[in-house]
Amino acid sequence: MLAAGTASAASSGACPSATVQYRIVGADGNVVGADWTSQGGLHLWDTAPGTVEVRLAPGQTVGDGCTYPVSLAEYTTEGPNWYTSGHQTLVDKATVHLTAADIPGAQDAKRSWQKLTVKAPDCYGQIDLYGDDVTYDGGTGEGHGPAPYEPGGVVTPYHLIAAWNGGEKPCTPATPESPGGPSPSKPVPSTPTTPSGSTPPKEPTTPPTTPAKTPPTPPTTPDVPPQQSVPPTTPQPTPSESTPPLAETGSSAPVGLIAGGAALVLAVGAGTVYAAGRSRRS
Repeated sequence: MLAAGTASAASSGACPSATVQYRIVGADGNVVGADWTSQGGLHLWDTAPGTVEVRLAPGQTVGDGCTYPVSLAEYTTEGPNWYTSGHQTLVDKATVHLTAADIPGAQDAKRSWQKLTVKAPDCYGQIDLYGDDVTYDGGTGEGHGPAPYEPGGVVTPYHLIAAWNGGEKPCTPATPESPGGPSPSKPVPSTPTTPSGSTPPKEPTTPPTTPAKTPPTPPTTPDVPPQQSVPPTTPQPTPSESTPPLAETGSSAPVGLIAGGAALVLAVGAGTVYAAGRSRRS
């Protein structure tokens, strides 16, 4: 246990969190909107980002063995913004792993960078850029996490860098009309008349409701943690050399010595009994 703790601390110290930069590129490879940035927030992008280039921000120093996963995930939602997004369903996800090779240098103005691409949404949706490789789809098991949900307060993905919400129409189709055209209008029931001399009861007044508090916007940060290494397997305990085994069987066990000692004890006991019998006879 002490050895495992030391290894974990050393790994964490060798690979600190790193700052990610990103930008949107179009199908022609040209930059869409702002160039490289680390600014976070919801509604940061005016249009849904189909492809996002990512890199580690310049001026950082990371170890050669450090890896930083970055993911882009698309969801369908129930509304065009975070407050009305409701239940979200994962549609598409892409992940890349950034290393020291993804830090720009003085001669990297025209080099290519790693890209994340997801499907373009065709209805209300949300697209998240975040710093891990977990799939936040509500699934269980390793590699899965809870799906985002507002007003349920499930603020995922974790390590969120930036996000987009939007869309022009609901993702569920409208109820189709009947084959024979629109349904005929139902007759409106007549309002019963109040007998003369009677006073209709007053309708109960509804107390004013307290306006609901605005839910918090998911926090964002450009600093992402490194890829977690697999912890070492705990070795099985071995028997202590100072503690003898409870029993031994087999060719190496001292069976002959034990049997000889037992026979000697029996012989001595028998001789003692025989001598006692003779002394009584005499």
